[in-house]
Amino acid sequence: MNDIIPASLQETITHIRPVTQRLRIEADQRLDQLTKPPGSLGQLEAIAAQCYAIAEGNWSLPLRKAAYVFAADHGVTQEGVSAYPSAVTAQMVENFLHGGAAINVLARLHDVQLTIIDVGVDADFPPHTALWQRKVRRGSRNLRVEPAMSQRELTDALNVGLEAAHDAHSRDVRLVAAGEMGIGNTTAASALAAALTRQPVEAVTGAGTGISSAARQSKQQVIDEALSKHVPLWRTETVAPLEALRCAGGLEIAAMTGFFLGAARHRKIIVVDGFIATAAAALAVALAPPVRDYLLAGHRSEEPGHAHLLHHIGIQPILDLRMRLGEGTGAVLAMPIITSAMHILTEMATFASAGVSTANA
Repeated sequence: MNDIIPASLQETITHIRPVTQRLRIEADQRLDQLTKPPGSLGQLEAIAAQCYAIAEGNWSLPLRKAAYVFAADHGVTQEGVSAYPSAVTAQMVENFLHGGAAINVLARLHDVQLTIIDVGVDADFPPHTALWQRKVRRGSRNLRVEPAMSQRELTDALNVGLEAAHDAHSRDVRLVAAGEMGIGNTTAASALAAALTRQPVEAVTGAGTGISSAARQSKQQVIDEALSKHVPLWRTETVAPLEALRCAGGLEIAAMTGFFLGAARHRKIIVVDGFIATAAAALAVALAPPVRDYLLAGHRSEEPGHAHLLHHIGIQPILDLRMRLGEGTGAVLAMPIITSAMHILTEMATFASAGVSTANA
């Protein structure tokens, strides 16, 4: 089945341009002139060159940074796929708003403005300065039984992400991340990972919130049945990304997909978090391949499907700390490394300016 691409999304996609390779080369040449052996800063040099190209050679430090955490519930929790009840989604949103979660600690520490977006939580929240109330519906449907979203709901969730990207652009935020909160969302992400990478369900489905081996096998069965019902040819044919998302995804994953597309349109440096966020990033790349130029993988999650998605997109993780929390924590942790790389490119002396002799051979 072909995708139905909403007009707002199509307009965004048409404005996403690849980064200019000449600027990458320019950055590489500058890096080779700095007072160090060529390539001795390893991945930091690649990060600096990518950021320089994204910014079209024009940035002022320090950069403004922001993270958006998209929250939604999942009907598939009815199948026992999580160690935690669905009520935890709303409880964790409250925790975010009171500043008590890991993402709050890291955002405060690294001067990252944090916004929580209710795109589909099965609860209501009082107004809060850090909360956007954009509920599309009170959780997605049970993807084992029926499509997770209608076409209208998918469009609305994608538009929430586009709105968040526009918000970052309007505030001149240059370094952005998307995180998520949604009990049951590793099931949706695993289904999408299998459909996009054509890996066996067993290879991309982990323990999520810490379920038992028996529960993991049941989770894999739920995913296999959902894909067989909604994306029957996923093992042999390229899937229509939006249709896969509509049927087997979630509202917060759809919102992150829109966010990544919108952020790439506005030429932001995008730090992708863990497994769930990377599923959304893979969907965005499937819809608009130049998005890949704007992505930096904050870390490698312990969820087995994450490595497959990173390989599928073609991006290398900055950190590997055996994390699997979500919330945007891995992305925010990587931000100081990214900004360090940018400062190195900007502030380090060259051999010529420092009067240091270059290598003889």
